[in-house]
Amino acid sequence: MTRRYFVTGGAGFIGSNLVDRLLHDGHAVTVFDNFDPFYERVRKQANLAQAAHSPGFRLVEGDITNEHAVAAALEQCQPDVIVHLAARAGVRPSIEDPIGYTRVNVEGTLRLLDQARRRPETRFVFASSSSVYGDRADGPFRESDRVDDPISPYAATKKAGELLCHTYHHLFGLPVVCLRFFTAYGPRNRPDLAIAKFTRLIDRGEPIPFFGDGTTRRDYTFIDDIVDGVVRAAERCQGYAIYNLGNSNPVQLSRLVNVIGQALGRTPRIQHQPMQPGDVRETFADVSLAGRELGYAPTTNLEEGIRRYIAWYRAEGA
Repeated sequence: MTRRYFVTGGAGFIGSNLVDRLLHDGHAVTVFDNFDPFYERVRKQANLAQAAHSPGFRLVEGDITNEHAVAAALEQCQPDVIVHLAARAGVRPSIEDPIGYTRVNVEGTLRLLDQARRRPETRFVFASSSSVYGDRADGPFRESDRVDDPISPYAATKKAGELLCHTYHHLFGLPVVCLRFFTAYGPRNRPDLAIAKFTRLIDRGEPIPFFGDGTTRRDYTFIDDIVDGVVRAAERCQGYAIYNLGNSNPVQLSRLVNVIGQALGRTPRIQHQPMQPGDVRETFADVSLAGRELGYAPTTNLEEGIRRYIAWYRAEGA
């Protein structure tokens, strides 16, 4: 079935990959993005270069905190599905600017929900984060676990977003699904994220910042697997649900660096630094619920994912 999708943050890393998949599947897609200067606008424009050639694609430049801009864009799009990816991203920057993160991630989400509830048949897919689980080393993390101890403003805003989604489902019957992403990576990766940063530095022969002793673990999840989970969740969105989207195979930081070095054919130079505020020891997704209810099954291991990312990196000169 062809649907109309409204994707906030659609010019970003996850968003643009999702947009390409939706257009390939025959859907109409409106991207709503403010091209926040967290990283260069030209990168985000390049992310949408392929989509821009599709007759089913439309770009609206606007801010999710602007009520009138959101209302006008939704009125024109008349979406069947809203996929809300737009957010101020990153744990460490949120510690420096908690007010800005709260304004965008909480107020912006609330404005979208308040518009969506006027269209009660519209499905609402909210991008949450593994950061809501806090600093734990007892994975795998399950959706039924308590998530009352976020350790960064970013994590707290994502928890708040989930709560607002539940409230609007309860009050207005809005069908909502919240997706907790676990360390997505791949082509178009945000330049500030670890894999992108490490790849650039190792390729240049420069030292990489190595926070902690190398034993921290992340559940690195290739972008195609994340996108597949989003599409499956949107197709099955009804009631209120939360799902983990991860690879369910945490990787130590030291191993990640070695895999990148091997793929580049270079020896990493390590610059040891202390653990950073807001960092967690581990992320580890239990994806059994998403498997049962969505048919979600990640297929890309770290070595293959890094190989594909570096092929893109070299092709794009990123």
